[in-house]
Amino acid sequence: MADLNYHHLKLFRAIAREGGLTRAAEKLHLSQSALSTQLQKLEAALGHPLFTRIGKRLELTEAGRIALDYADTVFGAGDELLRTLEGQPQRERQTLRVGSLTTLSRNFQLEFLRPLIGRSDVELNIRSGTLRELLAALTAHTLDIVLTNTAVRRDAALDLHTHLIETQPVSLVSRSDHDATAALYPAALATTPVVVPSLDSDIRVAFDRALALAGITPVILAEIDDMAMLRLFARESGALTLVPPIVVQDELRNGVLVERHRFVDVAESFYAIVQDRRFPNPLIAGLLDRHLG
Repeated sequence: MADLNYHHLKLFRAIAREGGLTRAAEKLHLSQSALSTQLQKLEAALGHPLFTRIGKRLELTEAGRIALDYADTVFGAGDELLRTLEGQPQRERQTLRVGSLTTLSRNFQLEFLRPLIGRSDVELNIRSGTLRELLAALTAHTLDIVLTNTAVRRDAALDLHTHLIETQPVSLVSRSDHDATAALYPAALATTPVVVPSLDSDIRVAFDRALALAGITPVILAEIDDMAMLRLFARESGALTLVPPIVVQDELRNGVLVERHRFVDVAESFYAIVQDRRFPNPLIAGLLDRHLG
């Protein structure tokens, strides 16, 4: 392999940061043709295309995303050198870009990422969104991993892989000052208001099925698709709430909430979705091995 031309790498970094040849050429005071030629030389040296053209836009390929990460590290090294000589040394850091479903349990996210939290050599970038938004970002290489409670069908074209990380039981909980007799399952649910996840939740579907088999139509106080809000309602409403205990683990631990009934046939599953890449983020393997090994 030919020696890397760091001038070419710097020009590539400018193109990536400016979002295209035109703006980068203007900023660098170069012609577009000259900039394009330098980019082609870098791609030839690396042996991979760094951009793909979509209409008039340039988007980073997987190799381009990796190259940009390294370029940021390389050119950040100059600043680090100055800091070091000024007596302020800093260690090289790795970055993990995580996407999480907006409605996903914060406690689950925290437990999954716990091995990396607080590490001085790791920077976590966490972004929330809809599953569609997160998968688009994953396939565009702007996310490394997506956390969700919804399995995604294996997609050979996109090389998406869904890993089951954890399955959590689901319970009915209520405040400790709630009348325990009003929580007797299943008979009490015919008259006792209950807070439940929305209809597009797998655990809501399973809950409705279980009550239908028992011949009971529940009194729904609220339907909530956000786990953080479900946790808040469990604490503040005084009503029975259908929720995975991991979501309210702190409240159960300190006695604010009490588990009234644990289902044996209703569970919440948590998944990590990754894309099969030639250059995977090395931090992912450790996280998956911890949960799947």
